[in-house]
Amino acid sequence: MFERLLTLLLLALVLVPAYANEAKPVEEDVALENRVDAVAIELRCIVCQNQTIADSRAPLAIDLKNQVREMLRQGKTRDEIVDYMVKRYGDFVLYRPKVKSSTWILWFGPLVLLILAIGVLMSKLRKRHQAMQKEVSLSTSEHEQAAMLLSGTDKGN
Repeated sequence: MFERLLTLLLLALVLVPAYANEAKPVEEDVALENRVDAVAIELRCIVCQNQTIADSRAPLAIDLKNQVREMLRQGKTRDEIVDYMVKRYGDFVLYRPKVKSSTWILWFGPLVLLILAIGVLMSKLRKRHQAMQKEVSLSTSEHEQAAMLLSGTDKGN
C-alpha cells in the first residue's frame, strides 16, 4: 500500500511540469515588445557584462529594459535610445561597440595578440629546429671512449 502511494506521489511530481504554461509577455502590445527586444539586444548588461539586457535577468538589466520600453512609448527612436544609454553609461553599454579610435583595442587587440603569439611560436620553433640541426663534434679521444663504452670493452681494467 505504501509503495503504491509513493509511486503515485512520484508520478504526480513528474507530471506537474507537463501542465506548466509559457510565461505571458510583460506587455500585451506585442509590437512594442518586439521593438523593445530589438533595442535590448544591442545593449550590454552592465552587471553581467557578457549578456545583452534582453538575455540578462539581473535587476539592473530589467530596469534598463523597462527604461527602453518607456522611451519607446514616449515615441523615441532606437537611435535616440541608444545615444541616451551611451551618454549615460559610455560605449561599454553597446554590445557591439562602433569602430572608432577609443574602441580600436576592443576590435583589433585580439588580432594583434594572435599575430604576436604566432610570431613568438615561430621564433621558438625556428630556434629549436636550428638547435637540433647542429651536430655535436667529438674529439678523437671522445670517439674512442664512446666506441669502448658501446663495445663493452674497457682498456683501464
